Amino acid sequence: MKKKLQQKEHRDFIGYASVLTAAAFWGASGIFVKLIDDNEAVSATALAFWRDLATFICLLLSGLVIMPGKLRIRRSDWRYLAGMGASLGAFHILYNLSILLNGAAVTTIQQAIMPAIVTLVAWYLWQEALSLRKISAILLAFAGAFLVAGLTEIKSGEFTLSGLLLGLCVPCLYAGWNLFGKKLRMQYDSLVVLVFAFGIASLLLLPIQFFIPQPWPIQPTTWLWFAGLIMLSTLSAFFLYAVGIGRLQASIASILLMSEIAFAVLYAYILLDERLVMTQILGSILVIAGVFQLLAPQRRIGGT
Repeated sequence: MKKKLQQKEHRDFIGYASVLTAAAFWGASGIFVKLIDDNEAVSATALAFWRDLATFICLLLSGLVIMPGKLRIRRSDWRYLAGMGASLGAFHILYNLSILLNGAAVTTIQQAIMPAIVTLVAWYLWQEALSLRKISAILLAFAGAFLVAGLTEIKSGEFTLSGLLLGLCVPCLYAGWNLFGKKLRMQYDSLVVLVFAFGIASLLLLPIQFFIPQPWPIQPTTWLWFAGLIMLSTLSAFFLYAVGIGRLQASIASILLMSEIAFAVLYAYILLDERLVMTQILGSILVIAGVFQLLAPQRRIGGT
């Protein structure tokens, strides 16, 4: 019994560490995107496509070397894989559109709804416990995102109803690829899942590329920032998250992922010299508090 408990604690520790590290890497994606945008005239949709395509190629080559002959999915699971790839690609499109229509602040808040959706669906599908611990962590993370984004300073005329309705699709799609990914990670290696998911996402974004301008030629420094976006904020982040979600409940992993907001604020302050107001600092503290709510020992919180 004691050995099983130790194994579970070790498994949970790896899961927590993987998801939090993935969130730290995802938090840096905004830095890379800004650096790329400063060097090249590239649309958000084009960047999303080339990001997904480059990631797919890297994952496919890695899979062929590391797992030759094992990149296979049972026919009965293709619907889940198609759901994950489609929701991932659509998420990238609508996330960018939401930023254009609503601004980054509103989009951040909408994105922060994702853990609540995942928690409710996971409770319904897999009977994951819907405890006070999780609910309070979600509320803390959402309140933190609200303050970090500075939504209290936004005027109602700065966004439209159609933009908000479109933006509400963002957390649904965000939750979608999380849930489909959890389902697939129960049966397949993380590398197998990611290869097919990014392949499908790339195919979804491909037709749009014929109607938008593509950046060319590309400056050498842009290649450097793009490599950082791919290697650190995409390949490493998604792989670590796939590892983590295979060891944790989907609801817990999704809540931990909100620490990305605090990391993004920290990076912007250190690397971009962006000034933080008191509400943003308080918001970051609330997000971190929500994460620690989950990291605290169960015996002190009263269940998972």
